[in-house]
Amino acid sequence: MAMLFWATGVFAYVIAVFHRQSLGVSSIEAAARLDVGAAGLSILAMLQLLVYAAMQVPVGVFVDRLGSKRMLIAGATVMACGELVFALAEGLLPGIAGRALIGCGDAMTFISVIRLVSLHFPAHRNPVMVQLTGLIGQLGAIASAVPLIQSLHAYGWTPTFLGAAGLGVLSAFLLITLLRDSRPERTGEPPGLKAAWAEPGTRLGMWTHAATQCSAAAFLLLWGYPFLVQGQGLDPSTAGVLLSTLTLCGMACGPLLGYLAGRFPFHRSRMVLTVIGTTAAAWTAVLAWPGQAPLWLLVLLVVVLAANGPGSMIGFDYARTFNPAARIGAATGIVNGGGFVASMSVIALVGVILDLAGETGLDAFRWAFAVQYPIWALGAVQVLRYRGKARRLLLAAQTSA
Repeated sequence: MAMLFWATGVFAYVIAVFHRQSLGVSSIEAAARLDVGAAGLSILAMLQLLVYAAMQVPVGVFVDRLGSKRMLIAGATVMACGELVFALAEGLLPGIAGRALIGCGDAMTFISVIRLVSLHFPAHRNPVMVQLTGLIGQLGAIASAVPLIQSLHAYGWTPTFLGAAGLGVLSAFLLITLLRDSRPERTGEPPGLKAAWAEPGTRLGMWTHAATQCSAAAFLLLWGYPFLVQGQGLDPSTAGVLLSTLTLCGMACGPLLGYLAGRFPFHRSRMVLTVIGTTAAAWTAVLAWPGQAPLWLLVLLVVVLAANGPGSMIGFDYARTFNPAARIGAATGIVNGGGFVASMSVIALVGVILDLAGETGLDAFRWAFAVQYPIWALGAVQVLRYRGKARRLLLAAQTSA
């Protein structure tokens, strides 16, 4: 039954990722349909992400109070409504409303599935199941690419996005039918956001997620392709292969890192620091190379970056380890929100420095990507700091027991 509940939740997460990515692969059609330029498309994408980020902590608190099933059904329904609005939109304001609804529903999904994993699987299997959740969720990104593009070309805008809304309805129906998750019981544990934030293990997870996720996220979401093409002089097809390699290697790395985190829980922080250190070393080699880096070094960079996503998932394992079931949602929201803020900070700072440089040549990209070093340094220091606090608190609890 645990596997059935998890599979139902993961299917909802796959559909959420599909909704999340649907704008990126339909941007040309969206510009024509909504009569907007690049700035308008940027507003649509950024607003969706900002809504997603702003909802993380509130959703975490509501998951603890209402349970995963109710939040997953609400998320699927809200995203279906968002796709419906987007399907009928003929201007920027309706388009913004549709993408905001999608960001809101998307925010309800991942945290709810992580709570299902935490409650239905033993501790030693939890890290692997979290990694598998993230890995399988990438199927939604794949489904939002070629199939959605083909549907747009074959059937047009409105039928395609009405079909996407139908997937949300299907997801909600399966959740209502197959998932069993009662309202969480009240316990004597301190409830809510304040107690989750006060737990050093929660902040250890937040800094873990922030320091390990930000580089690969910025590379994949926006700046990797222009860096490889405009900065490193690669042709677009080669750059596309490198980006695909990063995703595929990340999918392969996830279960392995999840197994190691579950098998050696007292060495998780060393894994995190290794991911941060190897990422910084790979970027240093690329940025310090005289002239454009050779292809083998760029391949090495994307292979190293592939460990960022799986490494960030260890942050959720810290949230589970150091928090009772009554506040897993709030702790997970804090962890996820920290990673998002760090990723958006890198994306924004790289863009600001490129604008200040007034060009997108190799030297400008070198200065721009150097903004990652302070974030890695701060993250590593905070991981060490809160690791010590969490261990001391755990030792005190064991001693008093």
